[in-house]
Amino acid sequence: MGNGVRSVGNRADVRDFLISRRARISPGRAGLPSGGRRRVPGLRREEVALLAGVSVDWYTRLEKGHIGEVSREVLDAVAGVLRLDEEERVYLFDLARAARPARRVAEVEEGLPESARWLLDGMTLSSAMITGRRQDVLAANALARALYAPLFASGATTGSGRANLARYHFLDPGARDFYGDWGGTADVLVAALRAEAGRDPRDVGIRELVGELTGASGEFRARWAAHDVLLHPRGAKVFRHPVAGTLSLSYHSVDLPVSATETRHVCACTAEPGSVDEERLLSLVGRAGGATRVGGGVEPEVDGR
Repeated sequence: MGNGVRSVGNRADVRDFLISRRARISPGRAGLPSGGRRRVPGLRREEVALLAGVSVDWYTRLEKGHIGEVSREVLDAVAGVLRLDEEERVYLFDLARAARPARRVAEVEEGLPESARWLLDGMTLSSAMITGRRQDVLAANALARALYAPLFASGATTGSGRANLARYHFLDPGARDFYGDWGGTADVLVAALRAEAGRDPRDVGIRELVGELTGASGEFRARWAAHDVLLHPRGAKVFRHPVAGTLSLSYHSVDLPVSATETRHVCACTAEPGSVDEERLLSLVGRAGGATRVGGGVEPEVDGR
């Protein structure tokens, strides 16, 4: 490439994703005769091609990773045959867009505008943080700093100079005590990284993070190989906080535009009004300072860090 940045292809991601999805569809589920021995589980390539209305050679080429030249109509047909859900369809089309020429090179993840930090400061009854594509914490309000004190105190999270949710989850043994549902949260974190890698295979930072976690954690390695894609805009999380005790909180996640082309991710956790969880969450307010400038090096003091 003319700018000297090494290109990272996504053919392996396309191949592994399609093969894994083909393997889970039985002939009977696809409306085909199920008799006869099969060397591999699920549908054969020629069966997917037949049901999608394309030639075997064309589908074989697609499954080898040549996705950039495939039309939306063909991708829709293949997605239908493989019974992809909405999140998996988004991921497949992201892989196709990433493979097409003239795509922008991955950018260095820039800092946040001050207005984004002001937004967090105004959320005084919720724990709120902004994360980037690689799950680095770019900013957090005072309550988030107190709630996620084990994350910010962990020595396992700072490979990028910022606290990182994925590194904490898979590299710090204490994360298993902090999260009430460690496995469920692990599934969501890996699936989110998988989706981001699909959107831009040239993001070297994501590739390096995935390589680091794949080498260090069998739990991460197994989840990454599953090629699962999950988007959870809202739900529930249970925390076992070292000071406040067990908290069951609701969370909502939204994309925050920070420029004409870039978004960051905001996740806010809050408790049911009048509940014991709210009392425990708000008990942390007095233990947190007022700063949100995580990326800028200003950190509040939190008891028990």
